[in-house]
Amino acid sequence: MKQDINENIKKISTWKRIFYMLVFSVIVGIVRILLWTVILFQVAFALLSGTPNQNILDFGRKLSVYLYHILLFLTYNTDQLPFPFSEWNLTEDLKLPETKK
Repeated sequence: MKQDINENIKKISTWKRIFYMLVFSVIVGIVRILLWTVILFQVAFALLSGTPNQNILDFGRKLSVYLYHILLFLTYNTDQLPFPFSEWNLTEDLKLPETKK
């Protein structure tokens, strides 16, 4: 057991993932601020015009999917790195992963 732990601690891939997780933790904070901004703009637009703005809807959907992709990575549900370490299209085409067993 102790040998397994020592081997896991020495793996470069483990430390790379931890580094990426720290980077994406910061990005999550930025995306949350952007999402709240989108929410406020959409509420204001809906109050003023009576309908939601399509451009804001699209941007909010893309941000939501991106945040979801990051959270899947942070919770070890996927090994696929989110944008900016992969193409944005990979986030757009994201499918719900199978549960790991």
